[in-house]
Amino acid sequence: MTYRYCRLSTKYPLLGRETEFFAVVTINFYTFVALFIIQKNIQVFMNDSVVIIPTYNEKENIENIIRAVFYLPHGFDILIIDDGSPDGTAGIVKRLQTEFPERLHLVERSGKLGLGTAYIAGFRWALERSYEYIFEMDADFSHPPKDLLNLYAACHTGGADVSVGSRYVNNLVSVVNWPIGRILMSYFASIYVRIITGLKVKDTTAGFVCYTRRVLKRFELDKIRFKGYAFQIEMKFTAFKYGFKIKEVPIIFVNRELGVSKMSGGIFSEALFGVLRLKIDSWFRKYN
Repeated sequence: MTYRYCRLSTKYPLLGRETEFFAVVTINFYTFVALFIIQKNIQVFMNDSVVIIPTYNEKENIENIIRAVFYLPHGFDILIIDDGSPDGTAGIVKRLQTEFPERLHLVERSGKLGLGTAYIAGFRWALERSYEYIFEMDADFSHPPKDLLNLYAACHTGGADVSVGSRYVNNLVSVVNWPIGRILMSYFASIYVRIITGLKVKDTTAGFVCYTRRVLKRFELDKIRFKGYAFQIEMKFTAFKYGFKIKEVPIIFVNRELGVSKMSGGIFSEALFGVLRLKIDSWFRKYN
């Protein structure tokens, strides 16, 4: 950079005006540089992670789960996707936004449109911003908030492209307060999925997941078709077919204590028959 030295003189008024002009230009230039640096620093210090939490009638849990995530030592932002909860879940989130204005975000949708479409909407929202790590998480504390740190570490420093909070690693079934029938159904459903698809992931229906930005940018999100359990299988299967590294992180899954489960027989049916369709369709699709 060239610095110009000008001497002010009342004897040469024209020189004085030139000096004033160059001084203004110099000040404006440095102002621009300073603002540019400030903007870059703000971008650097913005949180690199966002946790997407779909909700429908979660007024008993929503405030507690939001506070639990924000109390973690790593800075996670939160995006709530609310499907028009009649119990006032969105209103609670709006109240908390005044306390966490830069970290808590809300997308309201009209009607119960399904888990899969909620996450797809959340993925698109996150990709429009600068987040590098994008998480799926339930609102009912079945996914321990502290394990967000382990999922983050698996991708941030552990070399994974996708990390999965898994109930079925190390030859253990880490589930609390589930009926034995539901445990067996979930466990053997994952075995069935692995046999059909060739996935190496043991907890194929897990909904506690971290995706790196590059994974979701690679996906054709318009082609993700399933809404329930099959959605979780399809996302992992698609990452597997693209050759991304998937790492399972052990968690202890605790059944919800408050609120009503959204599980239904139709969700399991979608998963059962959807896996076959997923595998057959993959024979005619190029992953590159």
